[in-house]
Amino acid sequence: MRIGLYPGTFDPVTLGHLDIIRRACSLVDRLVIGVAINRDKGPLFSLEERVAMIEAECAALSAQTGCEIVAHPFENLLIDCAKDVEASIIIRGLRAVADFEYEYQMVGMNRQLDDSVETVFLMAEAQHQAIASKLVKEIARLGGDVSKFVTPAVRAALVARLQK
Repeated sequence: MRIGLYPGTFDPVTLGHLDIIRRACSLVDRLVIGVAINRDKGPLFSLEERVAMIEAECAALSAQTGCEIVAHPFENLLIDCAKDVEASIIIRGLRAVADFEYEYQMVGMNRQLDDSVETVFLMAEAQHQAIASKLVKEIARLGGDVSKFVTPAVRAALVARLQK
């Protein structure tokens, strides 16, 4: 069984993330969505909420593709998380050249830590390349329409959270 790990904060999960997840399903039999705890980023949604969003958004996709998709919270090194979930592939989404520069360094470090784990880069589809969770939250915070960037359920969760 080929197992892939797609890590991120997913605060919130966007259509760009879901595009990468859908395409990653063609590469692996089991896709683990590594939900980073990352306290430094100060997420809008709790870990439990982010995991629940991913599970809800990926249920139909899992059934459609035949790929098992599971959410897995983690706070350790990415390479250690890959070992924990027995992933042989780390999947990273790229939006722009700036993403590649950071990811290139990360791959080099991860290869030094464990060269048995490969990293695969997937470019976001053109219509999703500008989507960033940080920007989606800012647009929602300022009362803008985020329906082009997230699913209706995630949009509703954002609106509800920001109305508190």
